[in-house]
Amino acid sequence: MLIRKQRSPEASTDAAPATLGGTGAGSAGAGAGGGFEVIPAVDLLGGAAVRLEQGAFDRVVAREADPLALVRRFVAAGARRIHVVDLDGARSGRLRPGLIGQIAAAAAPARVQASGGVRSLADARALLEAGAERVVVGTAAFAKPQALERLVAELGERLVVAVDVRAGRVLARGWCARTSLRVEQALERCVGAGVQRLLCTAVERDGTLAGPDLELLGRVVEGSGLPVLAAGGVRSEADLAALAEAGCEGAIVGRALLEGGVPLRALRARGPGVYP
Repeated sequence: MLIRKQRSPEASTDAAPATLGGTGAGSAGAGAGGGFEVIPAVDLLGGAAVRLEQGAFDRVVAREADPLALVRRFVAAGARRIHVVDLDGARSGRLRPGLIGQIAAAAAPARVQASGGVRSLADARALLEAGAERVVVGTAAFAKPQALERLVAELGERLVVAVDVRAGRVLARGWCARTSLRVEQALERCVGAGVQRLLCTAVERDGTLAGPDLELLGRVVEGSGLPVLAAGGVRSEADLAALAEAGCEGAIVGRALLEGGVPLRALRARGPGVYP
């Protein structure tokens, strides 16, 4: 059984750091005031913004030719944060800080949560220095002993650890590799290392509009006691309400925003009790 880390008020409030691992005043955080944050996803592949079904690179279910225009559309609709995944980088392990810098410039004054291709602490630093507010780390977080501890010590609140799950196992390298790590083991490592925020993706639901995996997400919320962002399968505002009821801090939404299942007005709905 996991020992839950007690969630402090500071754990759910972002702060604009003075250094990569420090904190300071001035950032409007996810879940500020007790609300639930809907974060639009912009996944980059071959120069376009795409949505993949279940993370399969040969199953593109939505495409927007101009990623920067898409980012601006989300920000104009009220998004305070954009979740950016460099799919090419995630698959190849080749980091592209310049690309993240372009997205961050287009998103301003909204913040960017960046991922894809991060294989080391130096990679994470490069994305933050390019303009990202947060960096999402999956593969590098679990690859080596003490990796999580070093990431937490250096990045603090700016680190989000990705727990990407298929059939009960954690995936790595752009969801192309299945590890031996079970969800509960990953959570234990995160709690022990002092991680402050998780992003849990139900890979089998991602891009399918089949609804979120509430059972998995409930386990992650309860098992970790940490702020949890949910991803995978969101199709409607009813799903957002269910995720809020399950204790999630927010949701990453991609295809449903592009196709209208989740209206753009949801990006502004962040007051206490909005979802549900």
